[in-house]
Amino acid sequence: MPQDKLPDQHLPEGEGGQAQHSDARRTFLKQSSLLTALALAPTAAIKAAELKFEEKVAAVFEQVKVTLNINGKKQKLSVEPRTTLLDLLREQLHLTGTKKGCDYGQCGACTVHVEGQRVLSCLTLAPMVDGKEITTIEGLADGDKLHPMQEAFIKHDGFQCGYCTPGQIMSAVACIKEGHADSDDEIREYMSGNICRCGAYPNIVNAIKEVKNGGQKV
Repeated sequence: MPQDKLPDQHLPEGEGGQAQHSDARRTFLKQSSLLTALALAPTAAIKAAELKFEEKVAAVFEQVKVTLNINGKKQKLSVEPRTTLLDLLREQLHLTGTKKGCDYGQCGACTVHVEGQRVLSCLTLAPMVDGKEITTIEGLADGDKLHPMQEAFIKHDGFQCGYCTPGQIMSAVACIKEGHADSDDEIREYMSGNICRCGAYPNIVNAIKEVKNGGQKV
């Protein structure tokens, strides 16, 4: 065979020959791809399995013990070091009143109190609050008696869709405790970290003012 000719040029000429050549090429490519896949699949699968196994082993050995006082109840727990307080509350303790909104500390839906101070639980690692007192929206009421701020939110229709409400109420309580509820502008300023997509801001401000002016203990 002359070296300057390609294999195609030695195939039978005519439409039948060209079709036969195309079929042979497609078959060759399919078989090559299949063989390549078979050669690679076991390695990839084994590698993936190894990674998952390593993750599970690491998760067991990386557990740290923490003791938290949550809503007046002491809890002894084992958590991964990277577990956020938000995920611990919702997923491990099933206290789902605290909402996960943006998960980036921008919406305020996950606000809780740690040692009486409001914090964003999505940005707080659980081991960081070891030994501390934590209050969530579930711990705000006194049994069946709602907290004055909860009652005020209901009275002034400050919750609307309700998703941001737990975080709003926790921040509203902190706002009064911090001494930042003396005027509408001040309330708006110190509640600005809590986002309400429904636009219930005026009602929320009214609720906070009522509790502040009522002199009730928060």
